[in-house]
Amino acid sequence: MSIPSFPSRLPQVGTTIFTTMSALAVEHGAVNLGQGFPDFGCDPALVDAVTHAMQAGHNQYPPMAGVRALREVVSGKTQALYGHHYDVDAEVTITAGATQAILTAILACVHPGDEVIVLDPCYDSYLPNIALAGGVAVHVPLTPHSFRPDIARIAAAITPRTRLLIINSPHNPSASVWSGEDMRALEAVLAPTNVLLLSDEVYEHMVYDGAPHQSAARFAGLAERAFVVSSFGKTLHVTGWKIASVCAPAPLTAEFRKVHQFNVFSVNTPMQHGIAQYMMSPASYEGLAGFYQAKRDLFRAGLADSRLKLLPSSGSFFQCVDISQVSDLPDTEFCQWLTREIKVAAIPLSAFYADGFDQRVVRFCYAKQDDTLREALQRLRGL
Repeated sequence: MSIPSFPSRLPQVGTTIFTTMSALAVEHGAVNLGQGFPDFGCDPALVDAVTHAMQAGHNQYPPMAGVRALREVVSGKTQALYGHHYDVDAEVTITAGATQAILTAILACVHPGDEVIVLDPCYDSYLPNIALAGGVAVHVPLTPHSFRPDIARIAAAITPRTRLLIINSPHNPSASVWSGEDMRALEAVLAPTNVLLLSDEVYEHMVYDGAPHQSAARFAGLAERAFVVSSFGKTLHVTGWKIASVCAPAPLTAEFRKVHQFNVFSVNTPMQHGIAQYMMSPASYEGLAGFYQAKRDLFRAGLADSRLKLLPSSGSFFQCVDISQVSDLPDTEFCQWLTREIKVAAIPLSAFYADGFDQRVVRFCYAKQDDTLREALQRLRGL
């Protein structure tokens, strides 16, 4: 049989570092702190709510924009936390996870040849999404090691061809968090432009040490041009459910839904009803920062006496460390060695840079049971 050949839409894309490192972890019996998802369950009450929704007959197609009760939860939460009202019918959409939300937003507004500014290191779906839209990625680095946004460099990267800027706070992979001052500076830079904003806020409820999450929705000049992406999967410890939301002004939402209706149309019905019922109580997310901060503190305390240099972890559920005092290996080779010899899997930060920039930093995920973290720390203690 002769299979017709065709040019790849994503010729530079291969197997992700997450798949590679997870397979290596299984092969060597390593504690997997590489992939960013919990190894513990969600609240049983959430499963009960979804089960009840199924039993109540909520098993057919929902509205394309999402179950209204869940959109009401999103709108109400955003109003309560960030002081910005999104119209339930015209400005809130439920999506099949944040990755689908991000792709849909990019496809909705980026035309072939348009420039999209990304801040390196960045989540691995951004660049393929831009390529699929025919856009041109313009790379602006975050400050090495601190991963602070360089607003002046972002401003300098804007051209008449710039269609979209993608930001991510709390940040994956670095665990840095944008401040209110950062957001106001960005608001001032974008004010005289027509540049749209995609604000990836999937870790919005995981900001530590009493700091508030600085959502783009808090800032009028950003909210008026932004797609704001949130994740029920991250918030409720159910990453495999792949349900998220996008808030945006009505004109942006109208364009977003034009694409959304033809790439997924709608999202798992009983899960939407179950999540809506469960999240009617703010307790469903209010304790999340404290929950993960305790895991962060446990993990950091366990590494305090090692030669791994701890970088700040101000949000998300990641911890980055500088490996310079432990090894001369490049970060990818170090992660492979760590998995084979120490039996703990991590992710090299160079995997999040388009040019493979290696600053001798690797990322651990501490969204794990405390016993899992203690086991990993025991193995890492000799470094």
